[in-house]
Amino acid sequence: MTIEMQFSPEVAKARANASPVVALESTIITHGMPYPQNVQTARKVETVVRDGGATPATIAVLNGQLHIGLTDAQLEQLGQATEVAKLSRADFAACLATGGTGATTVAATMIAAHLAGIHVFATGGIGGVHRGAELSFDISADLHELAQTPVTVVAAGPKAILDVPKTLEVLETLGVPVITFKQNDIPAFWSCSSGLASPLRMDSAAEIAQAQIIRTQMGLPGGQLVANPIPAAAEIPRQTLVPIIEQALREADEQAISAKSVTPFLLQRIFELTGGESLTANIALVMNNARLATDIACEFNKLAD
Repeated sequence: MTIEMQFSPEVAKARANASPVVALESTIITHGMPYPQNVQTARKVETVVRDGGATPATIAVLNGQLHIGLTDAQLEQLGQATEVAKLSRADFAACLATGGTGATTVAATMIAAHLAGIHVFATGGIGGVHRGAELSFDISADLHELAQTPVTVVAAGPKAILDVPKTLEVLETLGVPVITFKQNDIPAFWSCSSGLASPLRMDSAAEIAQAQIIRTQMGLPGGQLVANPIPAAAEIPRQTLVPIIEQALREADEQAISAKSVTPFLLQRIFELTGGESLTANIALVMNNARLATDIACEFNKLAD
């Protein structure tokens, strides 16, 4: 049995023409930004992909149907929907089976992209090892997904609210290539630098595409994480962010926020504590990641010819 997928007309045309496609997640729409900025940003990101020569495929589950690419009306509907499930590997199939509506996280988007034959996925930041994970065991499924699903994920590094050193340690243990684009240290989501050295550096989209193709040829499972620094003009300096993140983390602990509620809570508090600057930076980094992901997708197509 093959899972049924609903391709948007735009994505169906791209598949028929064997032209490049870039996967986009949907939790950034339902759980990452308020309406109407969420829909406006999603449309801007899709435009960036189109302008770069590829087709955007925003992925979501609507009424039990897996959609690879959303129409404008569906995007608007999702942006205003309430009580949308936040889907990862553990609950993706259950949402489909019960006819639910859900937005895909990094892990779920990777699964859907691979099912649809899409090689590249642009997001904001990946999940990882949460601070205090030695007690809570709160580690994102995104890390294990990167280790087993062959999709290249372009992000602005791990989310800055995480324990970034431990996240990198887990990725190394799982054999996931972490490639920083055009710099030697890992970006920290809203900030250009985390102060941590990157395991790998590449300076072109062609090198990144070639690396994934060679991994596949070698029989190595999994994808690769491309850490793309936020544009310098849009960053929030690390020294400004650190005390704000610490305050948000304390508040989450005091309020016993846990599991899938942690990240949305922290992102909302950081938005409030930065006077909205974090949202502006978030939009800039997502669009920047979409540009690089589009370049990589186009290179995949050239190498496949």
